[in-house]
Amino acid sequence: RLQHGVSGLEPLAWSEDHRVSVSTARSIAVLEQLSDVHSGGQEMVIHRTAVPAPSAACLLKVGPKKEVAECKEKFASSVDPTVSQTFMLDRVFNPEGKSLPPMRGFKYSSWSPLGCDANGRCLLAALTMDNRLTIHANLNRLQWVQLVDLTEIYGERLYEASYKLSKADTPRGELGDFSEFQRRHSMQTPVRMEWSGICTTQQVKHNNECRDVGSVLLAVLFENSNIAVWQFQLPFLGKESITSCNTIESGINSPSVLSWWEYEHNNRKMSGLIVGSAFGPVKILPVNLKAVKGYFTLRQPVVLWQEMDQLPVHSIKCIPLYHPYQKCSCSLVVAARGAYVFWCLLLISKAGLNVHNSHVTGLHSLPIVSMTADKQNGTVYTCSSDGKVRQLIPIFTDVALKFEHQLIKLSEVFGSVRTHGIAVSPCGAYLAVITTEGMTNGLHPVNKNYQVQFVTLKTFEEAAAQLLESSVQNLFRQVDLTDLVRWKILKDKHIPQFLQEALDKKIESCGSTYFWRFKLFLLRILYQSMQKAPSELMWRPSHEDAKILISDSPGMGSTEDDQEEGTSKQASKQNLCDTGKGMDIDDTADDSLPQSSDIGGREPMEEKLLEIQAQIEAVEMHLTREHMKRVLGEVYLHTWITENTSIPTRGVCDFLMSDDGYDDRTARVLIGHILKKMNKQTFPEHCSLCKEILPFTDRKQAVCSNGHIWLRCFLTYQSCQSLVYRRCLLHDSIARHPTPEDPEWIKRLLQGPCTFCDSPVF
Repeated sequence: RLQHGVSGLEPLAWSEDHRVSVSTARSIAVLEQLSDVHSGGQEMVIHRTAVPAPSAACLLKVGPKKEVAECKEKFASSVDPTVSQTFMLDRVFNPEGKSLPPMRGFKYSSWSPLGCDANGRCLLAALTMDNRLTIHANLNRLQWVQLVDLTEIYGERLYEASYKLSKADTPRGELGDFSEFQRRHSMQTPVRMEWSGICTTQQVKHNNECRDVGSVLLAVLFENSNIAVWQFQLPFLGKESITSCNTIESGINSPSVLSWWEYEHNNRKMSGLIVGSAFGPVKILPVNLKAVKGYFTLRQPVVLWQEMDQLPVHSIKCIPLYHPYQKCSCSLVVAARGAYVFWCLLLISKAGLNVHNSHVTGLHSLPIVSMTADKQNGTVYTCSSDGKVRQLIPIFTDVALKFEHQLIKLSEVFGSVRTHGIAVSPCGAYLAVITTEGMTNGLHPVNKNYQVQFVTLKTFEEAAAQLLESSVQNLFRQVDLTDLVRWKILKDKHIPQFLQEALDKKIESCGSTYFWRFKLFLLRILYQSMQKAPSELMWRPSHEDAKILISDSPGMGSTEDDQEEGTSKQASKQNLCDTGKGMDIDDTADDSLPQSSDIGGREPMEEKLLEIQAQIEAVEMHLTREHMKRVLGEVYLHTWITENTSIPTRGVCDFLMSDDGYDDRTARVLIGHILKKMNKQTFPEHCSLCKEILPFTDRKQAVCSNGHIWLRCFLTYQSCQSLVYRRCLLHDSIARHPTPEDPEWIKRLLQGPCTFCDSPVF
């Protein structure tokens, strides 16, 4: 349930790292989906945070403060009603409102690709109702931090350039001219913003070494049809990470929406910007960026739809697909225009760029309010406000394609509802829907309760098959699929035979650590399903124990009357608890059955749990050894003879060789080379409290001879001898923070995800 009503267009967005953002009138509610391996409940696990709306109104910079105040007073008291009324009623000029209601809330939000913030996760670009565009990051998982205010920076740039896009532009009128006052506002009033994919370029350092530098682009569409393309260096840390800002003139009247067009042809990546108008036209604009190497774009704009048919373009999605008949990649562009879906298939051949377009009609009786697309298979979902969702599946033909569509009636699941937005999860397992109560007996509801509903789109078998054949090979990036698998195992209390056999075959054939992590995930969920649920709620305080402790404490006398009173109170509380559970006789009988046969059934269950626990430890040990080999490989590649690094190299080598049952020829050869390079040096770790040697006898912790215990970093196996360290998203492992003295290869190791669950580390 949402605390406030939704606001803006397309209020729902689902990020690649499985966070759902909902634009509301007071904040952006962020719902993070977790596939929790430590919980035995079958419900979806949601971690909830929020990005609050700024308390102060956003005033666009159109000139010096004193001059702006004088112009506002002049326009407000103008004798010409076309000037005074236009000025007073335009909320871009008057965001504070005065007598009008305040412009609180968010207009739009957009998620960046995965790997953009300091933790390797997604950034959130937020546009408020009063036209403030900011970028936020969730660095410590509990709090959102504003990294930069792009509206303020762009306003300063325009002010320094005298509100001219290029030096060749002729100077415009003074700020006292109302048309110039409007122009300066419209050229920095954002309509939409969208992130591009991550571009990787090579940067040459002073010693002639090349290093890969990632960058991402953010396109911002303004009211006057200009587009500002911001380039950010990754990881994005703030204002210092801004590389450049280029402004493009689109030439589209009344722009309403934009989207990135990204196409890969013959290993060359091309991109452009798709812009839609409120009057109907849609076209692709080339984006010329000289600073980005290995980046290609179109030679000239491409018109996808040119009719001025007054059907506003509400939403645009671009889906990369593979054409089975032409045997090449192609792009499917879909746009919601009124109650119809406009589609365009773009295909590059020897003859040039082929464009096929058409409309899908007969989908909705009301205009489409939201559209989302599953980029895994190209399925498109649209919804109107009457609670009807359409699923459009593209099917290729010899010439172009056609759509098969079917109706999803939410009223059959939730009853009579109105829909305000939809979003599909990254792997297509869930559909998130914002709903409020619909009409009952022809009457509208008195109060509106905004809720985010989650509808499953895949079966357990489809999710398991997709996980086994995944090209991503990362559990964290497929949380929506693993959540379906988790629910099935917790429900049935066993791993399906077909999944177990298919996973064992994958492990035998390729031996990728991804399948070992998937096996560990299944075993952990199975272990949780076997656990007995606690009879009492863990958070509820125990009043009975407190009464017993007081009566038994020294210096407190207790009479027989007090003891009898305490006993009667405890008995009455127990009776109340029993009646609170319900008066169903069958349930009571069912609950008492396991207690009567507990002596006979306890041993098999405990043996089963011990067996699963042994399998979990065996898989964890295998993953630990594989990561140790990787760490030792980095040590061998980046160290000189007898060089002491902060990594306990000798301890890791001895730990790997200590198990006689572990026979890995690759590990033995690698350890032999490292020991020869170390030249009989051990370089042990020392306890910071007593200076004693810390032996490497456990992969999780280090204990010195005086009993001081330090947790070990799971990424480098160093002892974390500080009070501050990082932990993975599912609290699986801990890792230390990088220090300025660390070389680049150690910092690179510390940027890795959890070796057990692929989760990022905070």
